[in-house]
Amino acid sequence: MAAENTAETDAAGNGATYGFQTEARQLLKLMIHSLYSNRDIFLRELISNASDAIDKLRFRAIEQPELIGDDSDFAITIDFDADAGTLTIRDNGIGMTRQEVIDNLGTIARSGTAEFLTRLSGDQKKDAALIGQFGVGFYSAFMVADEVLVRTRGAGSDEGTLWKSRGEDSFSVEDAADLPRGTEVTLHLGADARDFADGFRLRSIVRRYSDHIAVPVRMAREAEADAESTEVEYEVVNSAKALWTRARTDISDDEYKSFYKHVSHDFEDPLTWSHNKVEGKLEYTSLLYVPGRAPFDLWNREAPRGLKLYVQRVFIMDQAEQFLPLYLRFIKGVVDCADLPLNVSRELLQEDERVNSIRSALSKRALSMLQTLSDKHPDDYVTFWDEFGEALKEGAGEDFGNREAIARLLRFCSSRVKGEEGRRQRVSLDDYLDRMVEGQEQIYYLVSDSFEAASNSPHLEIFEDRGIEVLLLHDRIDEWLMGNLSDYKDKGFQDITRADLTLPGEATAETEDRDDDAEDAPLTRRIAAVLADRVEKVRPSKRLKSSPACLVLGEYSLGPQMRRIMEASGQTLPESKPQFEYNAEHPLLKRLEAEADEDRFADLVLVLFDQASLAGGAPLPDAAAYVDRMNRLLVDLLEC
Repeated sequence: MAAENTAETDAAGNGATYGFQTEARQLLKLMIHSLYSNRDIFLRELISNASDAIDKLRFRAIEQPELIGDDSDFAITIDFDADAGTLTIRDNGIGMTRQEVIDNLGTIARSGTAEFLTRLSGDQKKDAALIGQFGVGFYSAFMVADEVLVRTRGAGSDEGTLWKSRGEDSFSVEDAADLPRGTEVTLHLGADARDFADGFRLRSIVRRYSDHIAVPVRMAREAEADAESTEVEYEVVNSAKALWTRARTDISDDEYKSFYKHVSHDFEDPLTWSHNKVEGKLEYTSLLYVPGRAPFDLWNREAPRGLKLYVQRVFIMDQAEQFLPLYLRFIKGVVDCADLPLNVSRELLQEDERVNSIRSALSKRALSMLQTLSDKHPDDYVTFWDEFGEALKEGAGEDFGNREAIARLLRFCSSRVKGEEGRRQRVSLDDYLDRMVEGQEQIYYLVSDSFEAASNSPHLEIFEDRGIEVLLLHDRIDEWLMGNLSDYKDKGFQDITRADLTLPGEATAETEDRDDDAEDAPLTRRIAAVLADRVEKVRPSKRLKSSPACLVLGEYSLGPQMRRIMEASGQTLPESKPQFEYNAEHPLLKRLEAEADEDRFADLVLVLFDQASLAGGAPLPDAAAYVDRMNRLLVDLLEC
């Protein structure tokens, strides 16, 4: 919205006061009080404008080098006066003519940068690093200022201009003499914003939001900021080096590690990193890091997370969560893109095809980085897995497109090794496939509540007897994980605690026929009569070798882990009964088969059932009854 065409000339004849249009007044009020949520942002916007002005001059000077003249030391200077309550941001960029001041500062949402970009050729536009998009950043100054003064002289012009406004219904423009090239913005801070006239706070804002601006941002040295001497010595307060914009070959490992500590606030070195620049239809640069240890809030899925987002090296947000899926929330780093759908305040990132494209590419890059770590530095990958493995497992159900890449990164304990050494095993699915026995078509696994329970499970007996490896899963998310992994490299997964167990070389139909015949055996019928409503089915076991009995799950029954997870979320689940399998060759079962006393037979069967529950990691529903039965059987034994 432009300024009204009418103007009032001051007494001197060289100044005029212009009025904003009525709609513009409302819009200006809205922007000042509602557009930005953080008042610190005003300094970022003014520094960005100053950086743009310098970049514009650099571009124009390619064809008109005389515009720069003797003033080629480009910089942005910040001065403050705590007593007067003023803050000044000054640059020696391209500046503005009187008409450009009226057009750009008197027309809300007219971006000089946007207009400048439309004039550039294709190659120039590709190389431009200009920041402004909407033409409203300048007005953020009124969040902290009661009055704003702009003094400016355009490059190649001898005439200066002074613009004044209190951010209400008008602004004034007048001639100003003896101005250097560039623009100087002076803010008369409001009573509630005097704390911005403080060197420490200004430095912290610059380092947070504008640390990587290519132009040096200077402030008076702290020791001299309040000195009365007219000779003020300035120091650069921003790094003026965006490490991610440099070529990888020019960056040392120590620099990468130092930058990681800067962006992550971590004291330890990262395990690995990936630096990548994408050019083409969508251009962006990313620098991703894998930390060496998990943060305390890793399991709080609602905690702030994400990459630091920059647009043309200007900091936009600290945790841009849109660029990586939740299961990769431990990845740290930055992404810098010149063309993103930011909202007008540049504090929110809108979802669109570009964001989704970057998200997909960064997810693949993060997984590739982890695979490289696994291949080249397996010891470091073990460290990663111990810290972040459970989080990575979430990806099996959240990222279907990358499921195979995620599966390749998974690590498990194995039945090959017992004890503490077995707990420390980190077996990949590729390792498992390489060790499969002849005729094996399934990847066998067992889910339990602990490594000890898994490694001592009676379900392993037939596999140990035949030399078949079983993956031992004992993390709280493992049953959910396996529910989302149907196969890996054309090999299906099979839970060995399920009733429909098929061993290598077995035909499923023959197994089912044998099971049907076994269910009619006299001992099977007697045990089923005792267990009655406790189990779904009773049958002899083909998986037991040394244990007398075990409990198995039906093909579609929920496992104990998933049942607990779903019940904790408030879901009401139908009752699920296990199947009881007994080892017909075990001495206890042979003794049981010969037992004529039905009461004693029932006690023995119920003890076997409770013991099978305990071996499977399930709590006893009635521990007192179990103890009572055991005591009766012990008394009978002692009396014999």
